[in-house]
Amino acid sequence: MADKQISLPAKLINGGIAGLIGVTCVFPIDLAKTRLQNQQNGQRMYASMSDCLIKTIRSEGYFGMYRGAAVNLTLVTPEKAIKLAANDFFRHQLSKDGQKLTLPKEMLAGCGAGICQVIVTTPMEMLKIQLQDAGRIAAQRKMMAAQTQLSAQGGTQPSVETPAAPRPTATQLTRDLLRNHGIAGLYKGLGATLLRDVPFSIVYFPLFANLNQLGRPSSEEKSPFYVSFLAGCVAGSAAAVAVNPCDVVKTRLQSLERGVNEDTYSGFLDCARKIWRHEGPSAFLKGAYCRALVIAPLFGIAQVVYFLGIAESLLGLLQEPQH
Repeated sequence: MADKQISLPAKLINGGIAGLIGVTCVFPIDLAKTRLQNQQNGQRMYASMSDCLIKTIRSEGYFGMYRGAAVNLTLVTPEKAIKLAANDFFRHQLSKDGQKLTLPKEMLAGCGAGICQVIVTTPMEMLKIQLQDAGRIAAQRKMMAAQTQLSAQGGTQPSVETPAAPRPTATQLTRDLLRNHGIAGLYKGLGATLLRDVPFSIVYFPLFANLNQLGRPSSEEKSPFYVSFLAGCVAGSAAAVAVNPCDVVKTRLQSLERGVNEDTYSGFLDCARKIWRHEGPSAFLKGAYCRALVIAPLFGIAQVVYFLGIAESLLGLLQEPQH
């Protein structure tokens, strides 16, 4: 059984590689999710995910879809590594007797992984959301300024182009948050992040483990490549949709800039109450299909990298005796 143990460095490297590949593939969909979740009924800039991406490319260019990606690419490695390694650690601790984990214990291990990952997830999401949503706010303000100018000129076309506001950078945002609010500024929305990520992990990890188990040829063998990928996709998308209401609230709470006539919130319950009252219960599912499309391949890729043992191969090459 010793050969089945995976070293901690290997887990961390596998999680990091998976995160980098996954984020690069699905980041534009994540940007559309953030913008769809943040727009309120008063000012709807985008009708759907595809409409959001088309308008983003038109107004900000192709790389506009990757605004905030640098933050994610920098922090997704420790985030994914912590999540995957923590889940493995807790599963190992809870199965000391060598018996198969019961569902409550699997959920407890997932819960532990979710709590550990928010150390990195909260500041990462905080910075990413500001960068992703900056284009929506800028486009909305430009549109409002054009409408005001048009009405002031009695219906004639505006002759002066409104200058674009400078876009924030991750470094500027971090500096401003630390200067004005201290380290707590980067952890705004921590409670909402916990309420999203802990239930996500409680659903995801047991569901993945059981789906993956179904495809194992025997108890001594790993599941085939495609089974791990599909199990990761299905478990990821199911967990993502299940916790989407908390993700909507988290996104709203972490957004520092507001569009024209948009609500402000004092906390999780205040935000949930205002969304329910002003936008209806369906607003809690805003961006749900985007989030499923983001999470499914992200976790599918993560599990494939993890189960292929790419890091173990790399570490094995590095440890070969030199001649």
